Amino acid sequence: MSKGIIVSGMRPTGKLHLGHLYVLENWARLQSEYDCYYFVADWHALSTSFEDNSSMRDNTREMVTDWLAAGLDPEKSVIFVQSDILEHAELHLIFSMITPLSWLERVPTFKDQVQQLKEQGKDINTYGFLGYPLLQAADILMYKADAVPVGEDQLPHLELCREVARRFNYLYRPVFPEPQGLVARVPLLPGIDGRKMSKSYHNDIALGAETDVIKERVNAMITDPARIRKTDPGHPEVCIVHEYHSIYAADKLAGLEDECRGGRTGCVACKKLLAASIEEVMAPIRERRAEILKRPGYVDEILAEGARKAKAKSVETMKEVREVVFND
Repeated sequence: MSKGIIVSGMRPTGKLHLGHLYVLENWARLQSEYDCYYFVADWHALSTSFEDNSSMRDNTREMVTDWLAAGLDPEKSVIFVQSDILEHAELHLIFSMITPLSWLERVPTFKDQVQQLKEQGKDINTYGFLGYPLLQAADILMYKADAVPVGEDQLPHLELCREVARRFNYLYRPVFPEPQGLVARVPLLPGIDGRKMSKSYHNDIALGAETDVIKERVNAMITDPARIRKTDPGHPEVCIVHEYHSIYAADKLAGLEDECRGGRTGCVACKKLLAASIEEVMAPIRERRAEILKRPGYVDEILAEGARKAKAKSVETMKEVREVVFND
């Protein structure tokens, strides 16, 4: 019995942070259940950062290094760069001919992100940004994915993909499956200052950070502002450290809450425990990353081999697409 197919991608942002780890752990788990295609979404990155592409290649290598360190296995998954497979662009173009404009305009994130980025001084009223959910559909359908790991906020994009597959199959003949969403609860870790974790805010904990850096970042976390002395009753629900404990010390959470509310454990001890919990997770990732970096060219070799495998599948799909669209 053949495995199902999973497709997912990530924009190249360079080194990843702790907030990405749950997604990568999920991707790694799926490798044993599906044939997985994981790609660097560099064309998608251009949709919002077209004016600054200077770090694209370096960011790609850094990010893929983190993927491998977090457990992605090139023997089990096809790991490649989106722009190395030109068939993605061709399928996107064909889909653009049959997709009503209204379908793209109603994607919830479109107007919201245009407005948000406009406030940051970016004008992304471009076709590329409007059409990026359609490019996502091409990315997914190219490999005839059965399922796509998504967060709940991405479900409208996946539904557009399903609608495009349905419309293509109706207009021509059945070629594409309608992929299902594998919805997972992705913990949204705040940055050490309480805002969204982001390198641009300098509030992140880098994936595979050194031990002393982890301690430094955890010690800088904001805790209960009403708690002045160790013996003061705490309010864990407003403490960032507590949010992290809910993920990295879940088995001790009830006891930690009682100790905090009763003023029996101080913030310093709480942070020390959290730093140790994060170090336990980070140490093997850090070690694998160091091993990968000892092999110059290794990441490029993996991406080249991944491109070869992805190309073979994409050529096969586009041959079928051209046959039904152009009666080849």
